[in-house]
Amino acid sequence: MLTQSILLFIAVGFLAQMIDGALGMAYGVTSTTVLLGLGVPPALASASVHAAEVFTTGVSGFSHFRLGNVRKQLFLSLLIPGVVGGILGAYILTEIDGAIIKPFVAAYLLIMGLLILYKAFRTPAEPTEVKRGLIPLGFFGGFMDAIGGGGWGPIVTSTLVAQGNHPRFTVGSVNLVEFFVTFAESVTFVLTLGSLAAYWHAIVGLLIGGIVAAPLAAYVCKLIPPRALMKLVGVLITILSIRTIYLALA
Repeated sequence: MLTQSILLFIAVGFLAQMIDGALGMAYGVTSTTVLLGLGVPPALASASVHAAEVFTTGVSGFSHFRLGNVRKQLFLSLLIPGVVGGILGAYILTEIDGAIIKPFVAAYLLIMGLLILYKAFRTPAEPTEVKRGLIPLGFFGGFMDAIGGGGWGPIVTSTLVAQGNHPRFTVGSVNLVEFFVTFAESVTFVLTLGSLAAYWHAIVGLLIGGIVAAPLAAYVCKLIPPRALMKLVGVLITILSIRTIYLALA
């Protein structure tokens, strides 16, 4: 049973990282959903996923950097506010139920997803460089990532792409920042929750699957044309947002 459990989490980690590394989102959302479905409490589920994500985001971010998918200015602008937001969100999650604010975030993401699809289908793919609003965006993304067990990519990537930022460099830069945000969140979770040894099989499985998929996903991101990448990001964000709102209402 233990072997089957680890294999399950390896498969989940691989699939989640392929999506996250190529489109800039969904590793945390996918992995956390599985853990919650198995009855793991929200705070421990988020902590376990982020513990595995420290390694997967490290490999993913490095792969994007080596492939030229990272823009230095965007990376630096998101780094500090993302880390601060992540630490605050991780601490608050140990005190309140993060599910309370999830529907509101999902509604915001739904709007972003539809806006991305509109731009992808109705306007020429002429990427611009977004320079305004990066500090509050990074803080909000880091905060919600810790609260919801995932959300850094959906919030930050979707917002930047919707504003016209180049999809490839958005995904690469956001993925690299995610390593530092995830590391800060993991340290905070360990200090507030204590040992995560009881969930070592989930952490190890997600870690292995994610590390295997990370370099491949970064390469896929480099190959996908900007217009096609916008469509994929828009569809994924829209589907995830509708699902979150449905579950909240149900």
